[in-house]
Amino acid sequence: MQNWYQIFPRNTGLSIYAWIIFCILPFYFILRSSNLYEVIFGILMLILFFVSYRLSFLSKGWLVYLSVLMETTISVVMILYFVYVYFSLFLAFFIGNIRDHVRFWTLYGIHIFTTVLAVTIGFFTKTEMFFTQLPFIVISVLGVILLPISMHNRNKRERLEGELEDANKKISQLIVLEERQRIARDLHDTLGQKLSLIGLKTDLAGKLIDKDPEAAKNEMTDVRQTASTALKEVREMVTDMRGIRLVDEINRVKEIVDAAEMNFQLTGTAKLKDTPLLVESVLSMCLKEAVTNVIKHSQATNCEVVIQQTTNEVKIQVKDNGVGIDITDNQNQGTGLQGMKERLDFVNGSLDVIKEKGTILIIRVPTVIQETI
Repeated sequence: MQNWYQIFPRNTGLSIYAWIIFCILPFYFILRSSNLYEVIFGILMLILFFVSYRLSFLSKGWLVYLSVLMETTISVVMILYFVYVYFSLFLAFFIGNIRDHVRFWTLYGIHIFTTVLAVTIGFFTKTEMFFTQLPFIVISVLGVILLPISMHNRNKRERLEGELEDANKKISQLIVLEERQRIARDLHDTLGQKLSLIGLKTDLAGKLIDKDPEAAKNEMTDVRQTASTALKEVREMVTDMRGIRLVDEINRVKEIVDAAEMNFQLTGTAKLKDTPLLVESVLSMCLKEAVTNVIKHSQATNCEVVIQQTTNEVKIQVKDNGVGIDITDNQNQGTGLQGMKERLDFVNGSLDVIKEKGTILIIRVPTVIQETI
């Protein structure tokens, strides 16, 4: 529902000045009456209508529907006695803001019935006055029919958009949480084993320093090498965490393949459209891992990368003419396939491995579509 102070409806196709005119016009229709009692009665009805209309925004439960019933009654009275139909537009706006479908359609039907009935009776009782403003009456009746449905559908769309925005925020939070867990897992896998090894070798070197200084020296050399390796892996991991565009990764991949004296062929374009940096980073890391596997393990002479982007997904194929990979061999998980699958799961992607005149790795990531409102 709108705030209580928003008596003038917004976003209904009419400016606030039109609604102000609808508030001023009843004085004209009332004051043109020659009967003083009718003038007093009309002004009281006018004041009562706006008091009820404001209370309808403040009230809850059955008080809302009591206010609507009172406003409907006043609107019918204004139509029959003063040929003023525009209060029905205020009611139409209010009914359009009711969220409950049953209550909306009930009040909507009652409002149409009472308005059409009052206008029909008015045509027979005050025919001349009704015919002088027939176009405005027709427009008002059409507004009573169309405005509540338009408002109801728009409010429903806005609620759904709000729920979608909340869902996107929750997804973003989950993505951040998942990324933190992935970083923690990578740090644990990268540093955990090596730090444990450094601790063990340091303790051993401390015990050997008096008994066998040469052996202690060798252990400390191993500690230094292990620490250097750990530092190198951490740097590589941090580099992988940074956003990487696929077009930049393709250039690096080409240099690596050329250095390995292999033929490189690219089909398609690496310039992806409307693709988030996170998705491109995942695709770039997977492509880098796939090409590294080709160079290290395939014994191939040719490496082909095929990039396809459709409205539904981004697809990357990495083909080689090497010895092929046995995907049933658990040792091949060490070639980075498991890491690629974990990265792709993070963006709802998938990885398929086909052994056919070499190896074909097929990477798929669904396209993220952002609606512009």
